[in-house]
Amino acid sequence: MASSESGDRALEALLQENRRFAPSEEFRAQANVRDPEIYQRARQDPEGYWAEQARRLSWFEPFREVLRWEPPHAQWFVGGKLNAAYNCVDRHAESDRRNKAAIIWEGEPGDQRILTYGQLQREVARCANGLKRLGVKAGDRVTIYMGMIPELPIAMLACARIGAVHSVVFGGFSAEALRDRINDAQAEVVLTADGGWRRGQVVPLKAQVDKALEGASSVRHVVVVRRVGEAASVNWRAGRDLDWQEWLASESWHCEPEPMDSEAPLFILYTSGTTGKPKGIVHTTAGYLTGVETTTRMVFDLKDRDVYWCTADIGWVTGHSYVIYGPLANGATTLMYEGTPDFPDRGRNWQLVEKYGVNIYYTAPTAIRAHMRWGTEWPERYDLSSLRLLGSVGEPINPEAWMWYWEHIGGRRTPIVDTWWQTETGAIMISPLPGLTEAKPGSATRPLPGIEAEVVDLAGNPVPPGAGGYLVLTRPWPSMLRTIWGDDKRYQETYWSRFPGRYFTGDGAKRDEDGYFWLLGRVDDVINVSGHRIGTMEVESALVDHPSVAEAAVIGRHDPLKGQAIAAFVTLKEAVDTSEALKQELKAHVVQKIGAIARPDDLFFAAELPKTRSGKIMRRLLRDIAEGRALGDTTTLADPAVVERLKAQYQEEA
Repeated sequence: MASSESGDRALEALLQENRRFAPSEEFRAQANVRDPEIYQRARQDPEGYWAEQARRLSWFEPFREVLRWEPPHAQWFVGGKLNAAYNCVDRHAESDRRNKAAIIWEGEPGDQRILTYGQLQREVARCANGLKRLGVKAGDRVTIYMGMIPELPIAMLACARIGAVHSVVFGGFSAEALRDRINDAQAEVVLTADGGWRRGQVVPLKAQVDKALEGASSVRHVVVVRRVGEAASVNWRAGRDLDWQEWLASESWHCEPEPMDSEAPLFILYTSGTTGKPKGIVHTTAGYLTGVETTTRMVFDLKDRDVYWCTADIGWVTGHSYVIYGPLANGATTLMYEGTPDFPDRGRNWQLVEKYGVNIYYTAPTAIRAHMRWGTEWPERYDLSSLRLLGSVGEPINPEAWMWYWEHIGGRRTPIVDTWWQTETGAIMISPLPGLTEAKPGSATRPLPGIEAEVVDLAGNPVPPGAGGYLVLTRPWPSMLRTIWGDDKRYQETYWSRFPGRYFTGDGAKRDEDGYFWLLGRVDDVINVSGHRIGTMEVESALVDHPSVAEAAVIGRHDPLKGQAIAAFVTLKEAVDTSEALKQELKAHVVQKIGAIARPDDLFFAAELPKTRSGKIMRRLLRDIAEGRALGDTTTLADPAVVERLKAQYQEEA
């Protein structure tokens, strides 16, 4: 990463974070994990550690071997048989948790539904029987394309119950993107809804499915949940399309779970932002479930009485792991919300925290920065005293956003777990353990027990503390991806070829003197300015550190003299006016925080930044704008008009 001396100095200047936050004695005393020796025990005997975690699950047949590692392919818990749906539903429904809320659901218009573990068991069994009646069997692929409604986790768990492989496609993807994913998986059944609600408008899901299936010949049946009704104006194709309620009306409430081999595929999830052929990440049953059960329990200090809310859409891996599989494997109560945090007003999330007494809240830095921009008056309207733990996921969190989150949402008392992981890792890899770890704002801190990571240079050698490099994982872990669906060569080349024997994350990082990891974003988000490598995260954090800035996105554009120049797109806090003076002040602020080498060449004020519906900033589109190229695929954007407005503004001001 930062190979030059000045680049190293810039990195050190930004990330020298001296504020530290230890867990309170009260929190530490009741934490699920409070013995620091767990790290050493897991390091000395990683297979024994993971076997201990796996045995917390219910097995139909015990595993005979913990790990069979033939780089780059792993098999975990070899010989064991279990079922993910049984572990997430039945074992709780058959216990004193039967009448405990498994899923609390709130629709955007305010409609509500609560499913206890007993009710969820019945609904999942009914859906599983319906799938079997359509001819779906173990190993077949089922595509699910829905909004955030209860039928989505019911469908996922029904697939798991009979051994079918589910492929959830985010409801914001276009018909073309959906078609690519259906064709890649060769799905025979699509489960969808007539539409969904988003900011008071109907999202036409069934209409998108109809378009997608014009070029997808493998699909025999489409089952449609009537979520919106007449407002969706759906077309029905006789012989192919089925009404969800009618489909399940006569199905039995009982369906025996299929004993699945530990390495049987559980789901395929296509990574967001892909170009060309979709990249289907394959996760298997036992390893994945062990990873998410363990990390949910440890990282979120999950208690049986908690109401837990991860705000992610289930169409992304965070929703798979930490809305559905992780919480339900632990017998938790998980909250699902259909809508957005700013509709009908900007206090919607805090109103839900108060309404349901949410104890654990897990969201993205982009959402935190949006709330920062909207101002403290919104959270101040609601009682947030039920919160006892906050989490961050999706991209590195700026230290100032961390501090705002801690102060204004956590009331200066709740630990924050800043988590690093990926679609490919399946579960959290680097994070504080809230009862043990002294947090530093902006750092994901240490790899979890059983996870080994390093920061290395281009030659694969570990870099000294404070220097930037490439983040790699140095030994296999249970929830790791097994391959890319239908393309194992691509799996090997993408993740294992750069540093043989080690998993290349694609992320840049540094490790400080305390051994804490600081994530710097994707390595393709590094700007080479006159031979000096500057991480976009460095410059973004420097900009967000300024009191006028709510959010920033930084990219490198081609420059004939310097190779690349730094272009910054900045969103200001409300009531802050744009001006040339402020623009120069912000550039000077970056110089002060990092050095002259990091001074933005271009700085543009943007009312909004282009984001996916999961909240990730689409820096690729900002690069297209800055370099005058035609805009790439915008189908995943929450509001495609944002990027068009930015393009017009850039051309006018540049």
